[in-house]
Amino acid sequence: MIMIDKLFRIGLLFDFYGALLTEKQQYCLEMHYLRDLSLSEIALEMSVSRQAVHDIIRRSEQLLEDYEEKLKLVERHQRERILVSKAMGALMDLPTDIVEQVQIQYALKNLKQLLD
Repeated sequence: MIMIDKLFRIGLLFDFYGALLTEKQQYCLEMHYLRDLSLSEIALEMSVSRQAVHDIIRRSEQLLEDYEEKLKLVERHQRERILVSKAMGALMDLPTDIVEQVQIQYALKNLKQLLD
């Protein structure tokens, strides 16, 4: 379970901050987390030691965490997703007699599209 959480977290951080890493750091993270290659396989592809790949991955993970600590883009994104979900729930909970009015239906349809 912890590994899945870490995989999800690194993937999310990589989506937001991956472009701030060097090409080598991006490559190592992609190969390890997205393609599920072992450190040895990545090292062989890059013609470096397994330890070098390990160090690159750990430093890259730390950089991603540092970026999030400073910029908080992932935290903000997750908070906004929760708010959108609550807004959608509130729309779905509107009484039927209100929703049946044609103008309200049109406005709700547009609002739902925006929230999606």
